[in-house]
Amino acid sequence: MTHDVKEIFARAGTSGGMPPAPAALAAKVRTLAPSMTRSMQRVAEAVAGDPAGCAALTVTGLAELTGTSEATVVRTARLLGYPGYRDLRLALAGLAAQQQSGRAPSITTDIAVDDPIADVVAKLAYDEQQTLADTAAGLDTVQLGAAVTALVSARRTDVYGIGASGLVAQDLTQKLLRIGLMAHAPGDPHLAVTNAVQLRAGDVAIAITHSGSTGDVIEPLRVAFERGATTVAITGRPDAPVTQYADHVLTTSTARESELRPAAMSSRTSQLLVVDCLFVGVAQRTYETAAPALAASYEALAHRHSPRGGIRRS
Repeated sequence: MTHDVKEIFARAGTSGGMPPAPAALAAKVRTLAPSMTRSMQRVAEAVAGDPAGCAALTVTGLAELTGTSEATVVRTARLLGYPGYRDLRLALAGLAAQQQSGRAPSITTDIAVDDPIADVVAKLAYDEQQTLADTAAGLDTVQLGAAVTALVSARRTDVYGIGASGLVAQDLTQKLLRIGLMAHAPGDPHLAVTNAVQLRAGDVAIAITHSGSTGDVIEPLRVAFERGATTVAITGRPDAPVTQYADHVLTTSTARESELRPAAMSSRTSQLLVVDCLFVGVAQRTYETAAPALAASYEALAHRHSPRGGIRRS
């Protein structure tokens, strides 16, 4: 099973019917470009690379510039979340104004082997900030809210992730456990499938994979999906194989990958933001039980690390 263009449009659409703000345009392009046809990618790359120039073009002019058709330009605008090309042009003009004022830097410089450590810090900080901003701008809050609702009422939650995504999976389960919810993050792929077999309607399974094609993550999610559990995919590819078995898809963004900054580093930042959003949403909905549970866990940890395991220091 593969997603067709209509499904991609549905996933890319904004939650409230409003087109994304200009600042979200670059994030949309980075996130959705891998899902596009080559002709649509040319349009997307053109508008992201020169928003001011493209904002001055008619739909015919942009089609000629990119060697595509007017229909392709309109389809690209819709995929990026805009009702039509006119709305995309308005966003491009806004983005160009932000870049000109210095409030929206357009590119990042890769880290070089001989960069001074101060430059490394500055470049990493910028990339992290941009990744978080892109993820926040592109996150579907309707899908997020639905995932939170499922977690609140879940009998148990399984979270699947491998490698760096596995660390994020552990982070989410630890957070849920601290507010009294039953959660597991099996690190072994065989154990993950074994656990998934035990899930049923009313349970939740979450798959975390930036590529969306990690077999050891997809397989337990597939099993959970077929067992009737509510399934969630946190991925950087909205049309990736993992989404075939996801009731809800939360899309992350990633800074440009480089030799010294692999995808595992940049994807982790956006995944942790989504995990924190899920956790806070659940904690809000379960505040009456979550707050005492958090207080109890803090107290237990403080007691464990106090002198002689007894009286806490003030």
